[in-house]
Amino acid sequence: MTYLDTTRAGYDATASEYAARFHRHLDDKPIELAMLSAFAGLVRKTGRGDVLDVGCGTGATTAILRDRGLMTTGIDLSPNMIAEARRLNPDLRFDVGTMTALEADDGSVGGLCAWYSTIHVPDADLPTVFAEFARVLAPDGVLLLAFQVGDVPRRLTEAFGVRVDLEFHRRRPDAVAAMLTDAGLVPYAETVREPDGGTVDSTPQAFLIAVKSG
Repeated sequence: MTYLDTTRAGYDATASEYAARFHRHLDDKPIELAMLSAFAGLVRKTGRGDVLDVGCGTGATTAILRDRGLMTTGIDLSPNMIAEARRLNPDLRFDVGTMTALEADDGSVGGLCAWYSTIHVPDADLPTVFAEFARVLAPDGVLLLAFQVGDVPRRLTEAFGVRVDLEFHRRRPDAVAAMLTDAGLVPYAETVREPDGGTVDSTPQAFLIAVKSG
């Protein structure tokens, strides 16, 4: 099985429990909300408001970006996660899809948010994913990434009492920024906050905004 297969299977198996536990997790995260607001403001400055929320999960970030004036479509690899997103956000559009081959035309969106979704992509495949992000972004389009900081991946074999096989790739912001630059996505802003504690948030968290070079 590829990492896409194991990631899809893991989130399909845990979608309902994940939604119950984490759909509102950003409500008390001021740094995260500030970065989402900054991203939305930068997208609006381009004169466009169309955004893809890639790896949208239950649609929490999709709704936040909508509330900040963007026309946001959520995309996720997991059909069960998409079902939860549609249930929780019936006024928004959600599609099953993969970040490795987005169903969007070249230069067709003003912004792309990948909120803790590239964390499942192996290092060797990340440049291909970033090239796909660059392909669909319009000139001067804006990208927002969120990911955990570190050097050693974490493998999860159980979640909510269900057997899964999920790998979480932790990365250094400077390494990610270098790969973005190679893809024609110029780093613009970076924030790293320290962990809040607990098993879910046990490492520093990075938020990186890049702009597609015109």
